[in-house]
Amino acid sequence: MPSRDEIFEKVRTALVDALGVDEEDVSPAATMVGDLGAESIDFLDIVFRLEKAFGIKISRGELFPEDVLSSTDFVTNGKVNAAGIAALKARMPFANLAKFEANPSVQNFANTLTVEDMVRYVESKLAA
Repeated sequence: MPSRDEIFEKVRTALVDALGVDEEDVSPAATMVGDLGAESIDFLDIVFRLEKAFGIKISRGELFPEDVLSSTDFVTNGKVNAAGIAALKARMPFANLAKFEANPSVQNFANTLTVEDMVRYVESKLAA
């Protein structure tokens, strides 16, 4: 299994190539949307690049569970409810959702996922 630094470097390369950002902009704390400017279409490219770089398969909705964010079971008045938070935590154990929980507006979710979360996700996939 590659080291954490090796995983970070491959994730960084995938993000630089997919998003056209500078390498120095891709820090562990950088958010995918707010800091790196990723849009929904970019996530397809990111998933493809991560699959290729690491030889893993990423199922639709596994890394970005948009189905939770669009379900009336999990969203009330534009905010993710307790059941939705629980679903996100179950589906995204690699992500730190503490900041999102403080203000669980659906539109805030895009600024939740960080480069560090992506590294932890790849680590979990490689360890499985």
